[in-house]
Amino acid sequence: MDAGPLITTWDSPRFGEDLLRIAPRLRVIGHCGGEVKGRFPETLFSRLTITNAPAPMARPVAELAVAFLLYSARQVDGYRETLRRPSYAIYARLHRDGAGAETLHGRTIGLLGLGQIGRRIAALLAPFGPHLLVHDPYVAAREIRRAGGTPASWRQMLPRSRDLVLAAALTERTRGLVDGPALARLPDGATVINVARGGLVDLPALTREVRSGRLRCALDVTDPEEPLPPRHPLRRARGAILTPHVGAAQREVRRAIASLVLDDLERFFRGWPVRNRVTPSMLRRMT
Repeated sequence: MDAGPLITTWDSPRFGEDLLRIAPRLRVIGHCGGEVKGRFPETLFSRLTITNAPAPMARPVAELAVAFLLYSARQVDGYRETLRRPSYAIYARLHRDGAGAETLHGRTIGLLGLGQIGRRIAALLAPFGPHLLVHDPYVAAREIRRAGGTPASWRQMLPRSRDLVLAAALTERTRGLVDGPALARLPDGATVINVARGGLVDLPALTREVRSGRLRCALDVTDPEEPLPPRHPLRRARGAILTPHVGAAQREVRRAIASLVLDDLERFFRGWPVRNRVTPSMLRRMT
Protein backbone atom coordinates (compact mmCIF):
# COMPACT_ATOMS: atom_id res chain seq x y z
CA MET A 1 0.00 0.00 0.00
CA ASP A 2 1.61 3.26 -1.15
CA ALA A 3 -0.88 5.94 -2.09
CA GLY A 4 -2.16 9.43 -1.30
CA PRO A 5 -5.58 9.06 0.37
CA LEU A 6 -7.05 6.26 2.48
CA ILE A 7 -10.84 5.95 2.82
CA THR A 8 -12.22 3.87 5.69
CA THR A 9 -15.70 2.82 6.83
CA TRP A 10 -17.34 1.20 9.86
CA ASP A 11 -16.18 -2.23 8.66
CA SER A 12 -12.56 -1.25 8.00
CA PRO A 13 -9.86 -2.80 10.21
CA ARG A 14 -8.19 -0.82 12.95
CA PHE A 15 -4.73 0.40 12.04
CA GLY A 16 -1.56 0.33 14.10
CA GLU A 17 1.59 2.40 14.41
CA ASP A 18 3.05 0.64 11.37
CA LEU A 19 0.58 2.27 8.98
CA LEU A 20 3.06 4.90 7.81
CA ARG A 21 5.75 2.27 7.33
CA ILE A 22 3.37 0.32 5.12
CA ALA A 23 2.15 3.46 3.31
CA PRO A 24 4.94 6.06 3.55
CA ARG A 25 3.24 8.44 1.10
CA LEU A 26 -0.02 8.50 3.02
CA ARG A 27 -1.02 12.06 3.87
CA VAL A 28 -4.76 12.03 4.45
CA ILE A 29 -7.45 9.64 5.73
CA GLY A 30 -11.16 10.14 5.19
CA HIS A 31 -13.39 8.08 7.49
CA CYS A 32 -16.97 7.47 6.34
CA GLY A 33 -18.52 7.79 9.78
CA GLY A 34 -18.03 9.63 13.03
CA GLU A 35 -15.99 7.27 15.19
CA VAL A 36 -12.25 7.62 14.56
CA LYS A 37 -10.86 7.37 18.08
CA GLY A 38 -9.34 3.92 18.50
CA ARG A 39 -9.34 3.23 14.77
CA PHE A 40 -5.98 4.93 14.35
CA PRO A 41 -3.11 5.48 16.82
CA GLU A 42 -3.41 8.87 18.48
CA THR A 43 0.04 9.88 17.18
CA LEU A 44 -1.29 9.79 13.61
CA PHE A 45 -3.74 12.61 14.27
CA SER A 46 -0.83 15.06 14.50
CA ARG A 47 1.14 13.53 11.62
CA LEU A 48 -1.70 13.12 9.11
CA THR A 49 -4.89 14.89 8.15
CA ILE A 50 -7.71 12.63 9.38
CA THR A 51 -11.29 13.63 8.63
CA ASN A 52 -14.66 12.16 9.56
CA ALA A 53 -18.29 12.85 8.65
CA PRO A 54 -20.61 12.89 11.68
CA ALA A 55 -22.94 15.69 10.56
CA PRO A 56 -25.26 13.67 8.25
CA MET A 57 -25.96 11.21 11.08
CA ALA A 58 -27.16 13.75 13.64
CA ARG A 59 -30.63 14.42 12.23
CA PRO A 60 -31.81 10.81 11.72
CA VAL A 61 -30.44 9.73 15.10
CA ALA A 62 -32.22 12.65 16.75
CA GLU A 63 -35.43 11.70 14.93
CA LEU A 64 -35.23 8.20 16.38
CA ALA A 65 -34.75 9.62 19.88
CA VAL A 66 -37.88 11.76 19.48
CA ALA A 67 -39.79 8.78 18.11
CA PHE A 68 -38.82 6.82 21.22
CA LEU A 69 -39.92 9.74 23.41
CA LEU A 70 -43.33 9.94 21.73
CA TYR A 71 -43.76 6.18 21.90
CA SER A 72 -42.94 6.28 25.60
CA ALA A 73 -44.98 9.34 26.54
CA ARG A 74 -48.07 8.16 24.65
CA GLN A 75 -47.73 4.68 26.20
CA VAL A 76 -48.06 3.01 22.81
CA ASP A 77 -46.62 -0.27 24.06
CA GLY A 78 -49.09 -0.46 26.95
CA TYR A 79 -52.10 0.31 24.78
CA ARG A 80 -50.92 -2.18 22.18
CA GLU A 81 -50.78 -4.94 24.77
CA THR A 82 -54.18 -3.95 26.18
CA LEU A 83 -55.86 -4.04 22.78
CA ARG A 84 -54.55 -7.52 22.06
CA ARG A 85 -57.08 -8.76 24.61
CA PRO A 86 -60.76 -8.89 23.57
CA SER A 87 -62.06 -6.35 26.06
CA TYR A 88 -63.72 -2.95 25.83
CA ALA A 89 -62.76 -1.99 29.38
CA ILE A 90 -60.01 0.34 28.20
CA TYR A 91 -62.53 2.35 26.16
CA ALA A 92 -64.86 2.63 29.14
CA ARG A 93 -62.05 3.77 31.41
CA LEU A 94 -60.78 6.37 28.94
CA HIS A 95 -64.31 7.64 28.33
CA ARG A 96 -64.89 7.95 32.08
CA ASP A 97 -61.50 9.12 33.38
CA GLY A 98 -59.56 10.33 30.36
CA ALA A 99 -55.94 9.44 29.64
CA GLY A 100 -53.08 10.39 31.90
CA ALA A 101 -50.37 12.99 31.29
CA GLU A 102 -49.33 11.37 28.03
CA THR A 103 -47.90 14.25 25.99
CA LEU A 104 -44.45 15.79 25.71
CA HIS A 105 -45.82 19.23 26.55
CA GLY A 106 -44.58 20.14 30.02
CA ARG A 107 -42.87 16.78 30.43
CA THR A 108 -39.45 16.86 32.10
CA ILE A 109 -36.85 15.21 29.87
CA GLY A 110 -33.21 14.75 30.80
CA LEU A 111 -30.67 14.98 27.98
CA LEU A 112 -27.10 13.77 28.46
CA GLY A 113 -24.88 15.39 25.85
CA LEU A 114 -25.34 18.50 23.72
CA GLY A 115 -23.16 17.67 20.75
CA GLN A 116 -24.48 17.50 17.20
CA ILE A 117 -27.08 14.85 18.04
CA GLY A 118 -28.10 16.46 21.33
CA ARG A 119 -28.63 19.84 19.67
CA ARG A 120 -30.79 18.24 16.99
CA ILE A 121 -32.87 16.50 19.65
CA ALA A 122 -33.37 19.79 21.49
CA ALA A 123 -34.42 21.54 18.28
CA LEU A 124 -36.88 18.79 17.31
CA LEU A 125 -38.40 18.79 20.79
CA ALA A 126 -38.87 22.57 20.99
CA PRO A 127 -42.32 22.67 19.30
CA PHE A 128 -43.63 20.06 21.76
CA GLY A 129 -42.84 22.31 24.74
CA PRO A 130 -41.16 19.92 27.21
CA HIS A 131 -39.00 21.02 30.12
CA LEU A 132 -35.56 19.96 28.89
CA LEU A 133 -32.79 19.43 31.44
CA VAL A 134 -29.32 19.17 29.90
CA HIS A 135 -26.09 17.87 31.35
CA ASP A 136 -22.90 18.36 29.34
CA PRO A 137 -19.75 19.42 31.19
CA TYR A 138 -18.14 20.57 27.92
CA VAL A 139 -20.89 23.06 27.00
CA ALA A 140 -21.34 26.43 28.68
CA ALA A 141 -24.60 27.13 30.49
CA ARG A 142 -25.45 29.97 28.09
CA GLU A 143 -25.12 27.58 25.12
CA ILE A 144 -27.44 25.09 26.79
CA ARG A 145 -30.03 27.82 27.37
CA ARG A 146 -29.64 29.00 23.78
CA ALA A 147 -30.46 25.46 22.62
CA GLY A 148 -33.66 25.52 24.69
CA GLY A 149 -32.44 23.56 27.69
CA THR A 150 -31.89 24.17 31.37
CA PRO A 151 -28.38 23.36 32.67
CA ALA A 152 -28.38 20.66 35.34
CA SER A 153 -25.85 18.50 37.11
CA TRP A 154 -26.02 14.74 36.62
CA ARG A 155 -27.35 14.20 40.14
CA GLN A 156 -29.91 16.99 39.81
CA MET A 157 -31.20 15.73 36.49
CA LEU A 158 -31.85 12.09 37.34
CA PRO A 159 -34.68 12.31 39.95
CA ARG A 160 -36.54 14.91 37.87
CA SER A 161 -36.45 13.17 34.47
CA ARG A 162 -39.44 11.17 33.28
CA ASP A 163 -37.30 10.26 30.28
CA LEU A 164 -33.50 10.13 30.17
CA VAL A 165 -32.07 10.53 26.67
CA LEU A 166 -28.44 9.53 26.12
CA ALA A 167 -26.69 11.43 23.34
CA ALA A 168 -23.16 11.68 24.75
CA ALA A 169 -19.86 10.39 23.43
CA LEU A 170 -18.43 7.27 25.01
CA THR A 171 -15.28 8.31 26.88
CA GLU A 172 -13.45 7.15 29.96
CA ARG A 173 -15.54 9.65 31.88
CA THR A 174 -18.91 8.47 30.55
CA ARG A 175 -18.40 4.70 30.28
CA GLY A 176 -20.89 3.01 32.59
CA LEU A 177 -22.21 6.38 33.78
CA VAL A 178 -25.79 5.08 33.74
CA ASP A 179 -25.15 2.46 36.41
CA GLY A 180 -27.25 0.93 39.17
CA PRO A 181 -27.07 3.93 41.54
CA ALA A 182 -27.90 6.34 38.71
CA LEU A 183 -30.86 4.24 37.59
CA ALA A 184 -32.10 4.06 41.17
CA ARG A 185 -32.34 7.86 41.23
CA LEU A 186 -34.74 7.94 38.27
CA PRO A 187 -38.43 8.19 39.19
CA ASP A 188 -40.70 5.17 38.89
CA GLY A 189 -41.93 4.72 35.34
CA ALA A 190 -39.07 6.65 33.73
CA THR A 191 -37.73 5.56 30.34
CA VAL A 192 -34.03 5.30 29.51
CA ILE A 193 -33.45 6.09 25.83
CA ASN A 194 -30.05 5.35 24.30
CA VAL A 195 -29.24 6.43 20.73
CA ALA A 196 -25.55 7.07 21.43
CA ARG A 197 -23.27 4.24 22.59
CA GLY A 198 -24.18 1.08 24.47
CA GLY A 199 -21.20 1.45 26.81
CA LEU A 200 -22.82 4.43 28.51
CA VAL A 201 -25.18 2.01 30.27
CA ASP A 202 -24.67 -0.78 32.79
CA LEU A 203 -26.86 -3.18 30.82
CA PRO A 204 -27.37 -5.81 33.58
CA ALA A 205 -28.48 -3.06 35.99
CA LEU A 206 -30.89 -1.62 33.42
CA THR A 207 -32.21 -5.08 32.60
CA ARG A 208 -33.04 -5.68 36.27
CA GLU A 209 -34.91 -2.38 36.53
CA VAL A 210 -36.90 -3.01 33.35
CA ARG A 211 -37.78 -6.60 34.26
CA SER A 212 -38.99 -5.42 37.67
CA GLY A 213 -41.39 -3.05 35.90
CA ARG A 214 -40.02 0.05 37.63
CA LEU A 215 -38.29 1.50 34.55
CA ARG A 216 -38.66 1.21 30.80
CA CYS A 217 -36.06 1.48 28.06
CA ALA A 218 -35.72 2.21 24.35
CA LEU A 219 -32.35 1.13 23.01
CA ASP A 220 -30.86 1.47 19.54
CA VAL A 221 -27.44 0.43 20.86
CA THR A 222 -26.29 -2.14 23.41
CA ASP A 223 -22.99 -3.18 24.96
CA PRO A 224 -21.08 -5.47 25.32
CA GLU A 225 -23.11 -7.42 22.75
CA GLU A 226 -24.88 -5.96 19.74
CA PRO A 227 -27.31 -7.34 18.82
CA LEU A 228 -28.44 -8.80 22.11
CA PRO A 229 -28.32 -12.61 22.30
CA PRO A 230 -31.58 -14.34 21.27
CA ARG A 231 -32.40 -15.30 24.87
CA HIS A 232 -31.56 -11.96 26.46
CA PRO A 233 -34.39 -10.97 28.85
CA LEU A 234 -34.81 -7.52 27.29
CA ARG A 235 -35.93 -9.13 24.04
CA ARG A 236 -39.04 -10.35 25.85
CA ALA A 237 -39.48 -7.61 28.46
CA ARG A 238 -42.74 -5.70 28.16
CA GLY A 239 -41.10 -2.38 29.00
CA ALA A 240 -38.30 -2.62 26.43
CA ILE A 241 -38.18 -1.22 22.89
CA LEU A 242 -35.22 -2.45 20.84
CA THR A 243 -34.01 -1.41 17.39
CA PRO A 244 -30.93 -2.85 15.61
CA HIS A 245 -28.63 0.22 15.57
CA VAL A 246 -30.60 1.87 12.77
CA GLY A 247 -30.36 5.48 13.94
CA ALA A 248 -28.30 6.53 10.92
CA ALA A 249 -28.38 3.40 8.75
CA GLN A 250 -30.45 4.90 5.94
CA ARG A 251 -29.08 4.79 2.38
CA GLU A 252 -29.41 8.53 1.90
CA VAL A 253 -27.40 9.13 5.08
CA ARG A 254 -24.61 6.90 3.83
CA ARG A 255 -24.57 8.71 0.50
CA ALA A 256 -24.34 12.05 2.33
CA ILE A 257 -21.46 10.74 4.46
CA ALA A 258 -19.55 9.55 1.39
CA SER A 259 -20.12 12.88 -0.35
CA LEU A 260 -18.82 14.80 2.66
CA VAL A 261 -15.67 12.67 2.88
CA LEU A 262 -14.96 12.98 -0.85
CA ASP A 263 -15.47 16.74 -0.65
CA ASP A 264 -12.91 17.02 2.13
CA LEU A 265 -10.42 14.86 0.22
CA GLU A 266 -10.83 17.08 -2.83
CA ARG A 267 -10.28 20.16 -0.68
CA PHE A 268 -7.13 18.60 0.78
CA PHE A 269 -5.57 17.87 -2.60
CA ARG A 270 -6.50 21.32 -3.87
CA GLY A 271 -4.64 22.81 -0.93
CA TRP A 272 -7.80 24.17 0.70
CA PRO A 273 -8.66 23.75 4.40
CA VAL A 274 -10.68 20.62 5.08
CA ARG A 275 -13.94 21.09 6.96
CA ASN A 276 -14.02 18.03 9.20
CA ARG A 277 -10.46 17.42 10.38
CA VAL A 278 -10.12 15.60 13.70
CA THR A 279 -7.32 17.11 15.79
CA PRO A 280 -5.51 15.51 18.75
CA SER A 281 -7.20 17.90 21.20
CA MET A 282 -10.64 16.70 20.06
CA LEU A 283 -9.99 13.03 20.83
CA ARG A 284 -10.59 13.13 24.58
CA ARG A 285 -14.18 14.28 24.01
CA MET A 286 -14.95 11.77 21.27
CA THR A 287 -16.27 8.23 21.24
